[in-house]
Amino acid sequence: MTDTTAPQHRLVVLDMAGTTVADGGLVEQAFTAAAERLGEDPATMIDYVRATMGESKISVFRHLFGGDEQRARQANLAFEEAYGELVAGGRIAPLPGAAEAIGALREQGRTVVLTTGFARVTQDAILDALGWRELVTLTLCPADAGGRGRPYPDMVLAAFLRTGAVDDVRRVVVAGDTSYDMLSGVRSGAGIVAGVLTGAHGEPALKEHGATHVLASVAGLPGLLREYEA
Repeated sequence: MTDTTAPQHRLVVLDMAGTTVADGGLVEQAFTAAAERLGEDPATMIDYVRATMGESKISVFRHLFGGDEQRARQANLAFEEAYGELVAGGRIAPLPGAAEAIGALREQGRTVVLTTGFARVTQDAILDALGWRELVTLTLCPADAGGRGRPYPDMVLAAFLRTGAVDDVRRVVVAGDTSYDMLSGVRSGAGIVAGVLTGAHGEPALKEHGATHVLASVAGLPGLLREYEA
């Protein structure tokens, strides 16, 4: 007999910086530091960086350096080093209510996966700094999903495949703070694509790129899912 009390949307895929983790401008600071280390003017690139928040960082640098793979890799390494230094310096914190929301989602019987556009080394540094290693079932970076980050749906689909938590992509929930988070959710076929207003992009951009719901913060997600399924 089917358990009608089990949640329908048992897989929740959450972004990190700006969604569950307070960014505080660290991405822009690390980008500026990386550009300067390579002798580039960050002011000529920062608008593109802001527009593509949520995308795999190596992809951003490939675009900025016109497809010069060596230069892009140098820039990405410099970015990861700069971001790691900021994290190590205590410049990272969970967004208010984020850890509690993840706990509540798990108590509701849902599997939670954290995703990022950063490289694994940076993702691990953030998880260690926050003490979040045991907080979720799975963490994914672009390399874990074949190398393509957002706006591709690959990380969401990797979470779907690796966890086996649901039998239909329409039972997946995706939440994030950027247009690219919304696009990746829509392209994956997720049934709920929730934008949050604690990060890079505002409600108009989130809705334009496919948000089915917009929340003040991820803290509201457990309640939204409870109401939606009721």
